[in-house]
Amino acid sequence: MGAPLYISVDLGAGSGRVFLVSFESDRLLLEEIRRFQYPPREVDGRLSWDFKLIFENISLGIEAAKVRARDLDREIVSVGVDSWAVDYGLLNARGDLISDPICYRDRRTEGIPDQVFERISKQEIFKRTGIQFLDFNTLYQVYADMDRVAEVETLLLLPDLINYRLCGMKAAEFTNATTTQMLNVETRAWDREILTRLDIKASLLPEIVEPGTSRGTLSNSEISVVSVASHDTASAVAAAPLSSTSAYISSGTWSLVGVEIEEPLVNEQAAEANFTSEGGVFGTTRFLKNVMGMWLVERCRKEWEAEGIETSYDELIDAAFVRNDPSAVIFPDDPRFVNPPSMLDAIANQLAETGQKFNGDPSSVAKLIYDSLAFRYASVLRTAERLTGIDVSRIEILGGGGRNRYLNQMTANATGLSVRAGLFEATVVGNALVQAIAAGQFPDLADARRHVERVTSFNEFTPIAVNPDQADRYDEIERHYI
Repeated sequence: MGAPLYISVDLGAGSGRVFLVSFESDRLLLEEIRRFQYPPREVDGRLSWDFKLIFENISLGIEAAKVRARDLDREIVSVGVDSWAVDYGLLNARGDLISDPICYRDRRTEGIPDQVFERISKQEIFKRTGIQFLDFNTLYQVYADMDRVAEVETLLLLPDLINYRLCGMKAAEFTNATTTQMLNVETRAWDREILTRLDIKASLLPEIVEPGTSRGTLSNSEISVVSVASHDTASAVAAAPLSSTSAYISSGTWSLVGVEIEEPLVNEQAAEANFTSEGGVFGTTRFLKNVMGMWLVERCRKEWEAEGIETSYDELIDAAFVRNDPSAVIFPDDPRFVNPPSMLDAIANQLAETGQKFNGDPSSVAKLIYDSLAFRYASVLRTAERLTGIDVSRIEILGGGGRNRYLNQMTANATGLSVRAGLFEATVVGNALVQAIAAGQFPDLADARRHVERVTSFNEFTPIAVNPDQADRYDEIERHYI
């Protein structure tokens, strides 16, 4: 028998994977067992997730992983589930899901934060939770959903809902619970003051458990179901070999840009900058800011595909390298980009507002987005340094976005910092890493991270000069929209 196997279930906002992972002495075994898609769909006027489809595919993936483990003559110790944050399912008294979970990109939360702030101030919410304000945070989704919420017994965030279906235990994993803006940053418990002021019944929310907690076993199996860092970014950061002066960018549909600190940082300066102190694994805090990320390119590619224009990511990246013209820039965190009818039109409109010309050629649009993201990353990291006092020396790029050589290089250029990429499946690895620590394979997080660093091949990107006119233009545009 070789090293133990762990099943990592990693759900993104539209596609999911089931992996077998093993931390062997000289390598990291990552074997994708199943990949599936579940785009949000309109149901009764709401953009919703097909939970039956998601869970069926997870179950098929777990069964296939068991078969593969038998072929390898290896033992599966446990399974862990991570996903994107904020979305949830509602259970009735029988424990049944009353309807499909609603997608955070649904428009029902438009204007809801202002209604909430009439009952409890924005300043008090931040002081109590330390969480960045986004219109789709769970708090505002719940408030928009009050008619349904009042009639149900339990609210479970998506990975907790899946764990409940796998082993029957209702609980809320800590790292994901912190993102809801309903958890008190000091007590690490649900904030009853916020809930009371908004007429949200406290009994709706289950007990909170820490990453590494066993929730039980799969039915007809001895495989343990472990609460990993169930927020996907928390899992990605758990795998990252960070030093005290490292920053990270978890690069995917969203880009999560920040640093790891020992305690939450909640003050007026952090509130003004709209930074968030989200829970990390084993006593750490992820001090970060959400940036729009690859969503911008994904939506443009869908529009090009509908027009019969085929564009692969590799082609767009290669084309960005060879374009020598100084690109236009946008402010990527403009709310108009959250879910527009046409991303290309939304980009063109912002460019027109800032006196820039729109070139609809795919390579030009891709370069524009990549350059703008890099400048935004640099701005966010400068703010993180100012707020924390950390003098960042290197950026770790985590996730699939780390394969984007052009964006990595442009990030190094814009920040003036060394950039390292190689943990392309950081979320899957971090998910399994928490399982391995819970199983006793590693004594602590630091030892586990050292192992991952030792068996991972990294690509380094050294900064070169950026076009000063382009950098100045971006700074001016960011000031305009902020």
